[in-house]
Amino acid sequence: MKLYIETYGCQMNFSDSEIIASVLGGASYDVTRELSMADVVLVNTCSIRENAEKRVLGRISELSAIKRKRPGMVLGVVGCMAERLKESLLELCQGVDIIAGPDAYRSLPHMLGQARDGRRMANVLLSEEETYDRIDPVRLDPSGVSAFISIMRGCNNYCTYCVVPYVRGRERSRDPETIIREAERVYNNGYREVTLLGQNVNSYRWSNGSKKVDFPELMSQVAGVSRQLRVRFATSHPRDISQKLIDTIAEHQNIARAVHLPVQSGSSRVLEKMNRKYTREWYLDRVGAIREKIPHCGITTDIITGFPGETEEDHRQTLSLMQEVRFDFAFMFKYSQRPGTAAAKRWTDDVPEEVKGQRLEEIVRFQQQMSQKSNDGDVGKTFEVLVEGPSKKDANMLMGRNSQNKVVVFPGGSHLIKTYVRVKVHDCTSATLKGTLTS
Repeated sequence: MKLYIETYGCQMNFSDSEIIASVLGGASYDVTRELSMADVVLVNTCSIRENAEKRVLGRISELSAIKRKRPGMVLGVVGCMAERLKESLLELCQGVDIIAGPDAYRSLPHMLGQARDGRRMANVLLSEEETYDRIDPVRLDPSGVSAFISIMRGCNNYCTYCVVPYVRGRERSRDPETIIREAERVYNNGYREVTLLGQNVNSYRWSNGSKKVDFPELMSQVAGVSRQLRVRFATSHPRDISQKLIDTIAEHQNIARAVHLPVQSGSSRVLEKMNRKYTREWYLDRVGAIREKIPHCGITTDIITGFPGETEEDHRQTLSLMQEVRFDFAFMFKYSQRPGTAAAKRWTDDVPEEVKGQRLEEIVRFQQQMSQKSNDGDVGKTFEVLVEGPSKKDANMLMGRNSQNKVVVFPGGSHLIKTYVRVKVHDCTSATLKGTLTS
């Protein structure tokens, strides 16, 4: 049986798709990249914003039309949107045969068997224990350079705007030994970079009797697999950026000099309403601690504009924080009210869409200026770059990323893919560094 998976949303969803491919691989399903060959089509969904769900619903409608022309094809929806909408998704999308939440992937072989017999099924039970730690994911990235390793699942933070704790459950951390073995496997299979994943990755804590491992200790162990294995992590919470973690990054040359530190807002008043559990001053202190210990560390962020009650002064405070931190890059969004969250229950979505759009445009424009300045500062510097493959815009050029997670484009042969090279930067845009190989 041929399995086709479409994945939407965050890195965790892509990692989950690799887990699904492994679970179904053990039940004699082979992954195909051709939709036309698929016996089973699964859509792995995101529920973080309304637009993400609308996009998925539109795609499900298209796939349902394909299914009507192909008797026997099974269509399933899995992941966060499946968990949020639950059985109602079966009523909303008549072409869908199965619904599986993020903790139900082990049940997929049984569910698909039932679907082939004409039954429509849903499993959206959340677990307090499931981490999929004994499953060896099927790597779906065709480049074979960088791999995701999920080290924990769920979230305990309950930010008032966020649906994640409701669709992925409470935090639980994987056994570190299984994480290290997975890192060893991907390295031995030729991968040269891993990204440790979690909804709040730096809150990782595992214990078994007297044995305890926290996130900095886990990072050290993964970095110890090989000096040729670059280690990244995503996504971190500013509250949990400890000095121990900063010191650990500084101590290991193969831990990437890049920290994604979502601030969401520059206003302490808005941060309190968001239940982010830190203030503007705390955030700036953590940025200062990172820059003091790791001077050349790249810092990126997430920003939400138009949160309920956000004033023009709150917006200005976000811009001033951006000015002070000088982020290398940012993911920037308008607030999207999600049903069931605390923000949706407590406050009216009262910032007009026009105002949200104007504020987002200003934030995006300002960040582009900051990104350009950051990249301008790299012109003339030489970086170690892990070569990922041909450039998407020019097949005659190679692309890779430096330790700070900046994209670097340069001329070179395909034999350099999966290797580390030194590149001297001679030009840039706000998104890309351009350079040439050096010895």
